Amino acid sequence: MILEQYYIECLSHASYLIGDERTGRAVVVDPRRDVTEYLADAQRLGLTIEAVINTHFHADFVSGHLELLEATGAWIGFGEAAETDYPIRRLRHGEHLSLGGVDLEVLSTPGHTWESISLVVREHAGAAATAVLTGDSLFIGDVGRPDLANLGGGTNADLARAMYHTVHATLSPLPDSTTVLPAHGAGSSCGKNLSTELSSTIGEQRRTNPALQPMSEDAFVALITDGQPAVPAYFSADAALNKTNRPLLDQHRRVPRMSTAQLRVELGSGTRVLDARTPDDFARGYLEGSINVGFDGRFAETGGMVADIGDRVVLITYPGQEQTAAMRLARIGADRTVGYVNVAAGSPFPSELGDLVRVAARTTVPELERLIAHDLVTVVDIRNPGERENGVIPGAIAIPLAQLRTRAAELPDDRPLVVHCAGGWRSSVAASLLRARGITAVSDLIGGYDEWAARACRPARI
Repeated sequence: MILEQYYIECLSHASYLIGDERTGRAVVVDPRRDVTEYLADAQRLGLTIEAVINTHFHADFVSGHLELLEATGAWIGFGEAAETDYPIRRLRHGEHLSLGGVDLEVLSTPGHTWESISLVVREHAGAAATAVLTGDSLFIGDVGRPDLANLGGGTNADLARAMYHTVHATLSPLPDSTTVLPAHGAGSSCGKNLSTELSSTIGEQRRTNPALQPMSEDAFVALITDGQPAVPAYFSADAALNKTNRPLLDQHRRVPRMSTAQLRVELGSGTRVLDARTPDDFARGYLEGSINVGFDGRFAETGGMVADIGDRVVLITYPGQEQTAAMRLARIGADRTVGYVNVAAGSPFPSELGDLVRVAARTTVPELERLIAHDLVTVVDIRNPGERENGVIPGAIAIPLAQLRTRAAELPDDRPLVVHCAGGWRSSVAASLLRARGITAVSDLIGGYDEWAARACRPARI
């Protein structure tokens, strides 16, 4: 049996290739749009991909089922409750899919969404379970959040109650040695406490996962509905794209280099400029109206928070990062990257753009302490609700980054703003977003809340 995991840090996303070495038959589970790696590995391993199975309608990325359909002719599988604009095979609870020897058993595991399924993998029919691919139902250390979709109607509480039965009655009873292989890891907005580990076992999760501990259904509902991360705006767009016959991704597209004259035209027409350099380089000099989304962080997901899926985008990147950055955006359905400009680390923009270059204000922790003491500033906390449980800066207004675009009007305009996150990466995103919206009296806190707390500032508990 062949069971390969493909993990991309930028989206904390895992997909899988399962194959039978004897028959050469294979399936891909929860693929991303850039499918060349699956195709290359299948060829190298002597496998024919005959099926593409999605454990549910993903909201955080555009799945590659249509790209694999075009490349291989494979059929597309979803859970029974799925409704799509393209032909699918609806997979029933308890159904077995044979690859010759390797056996896949379908489990209906609603809770994250109504159509969610998991796949139990066995070396052959009747054998003990080797692994279970749990999609967004069971994570390592957590379970999927119940508020991203209500495809069959009902409320978030209905999905949370369905998840209770999924994890306690369907997944937890699997043998202790069964390897748990989820669709996401730490950092994903599809849950709140995901582990950095990419696999575990049912036995280990039964012992350590808070959601699998003995508890009442009501206690479980309270546990998984409280403190979830704010939902990025693009999630609803991606969930919809995954149900439709959308355009295919050009697997070999190269985004063109843009001249300074072309860049000026794009800036004048309202094209979104995403600057993928570090917060330090961005602060030393940025193009007016650009937003800092560092390549070294959660570039794709954060890009989907500050720009709409259909926006025209120009990238500012370090040399050699431009094509990967464009592909990361394409993975969430943002296909309209029209060009890029390179700026080397520590270097200024070309002199021809000098009239458009600005310097970003930044604030240190000692400076912020002084400003707060004299009531000269408004502090904006853009962390997620669960992060704030560890402490807050007194008086800070809480607006998670994912909601900042729609809630910026709530911010007072009677004094300057200082934006902070945990460590300083997201606050640069937020401050630049606010500047791009015309709020100029804004800076980001260097080092974020972590630096504030480390300097012996007493955290104010919520």
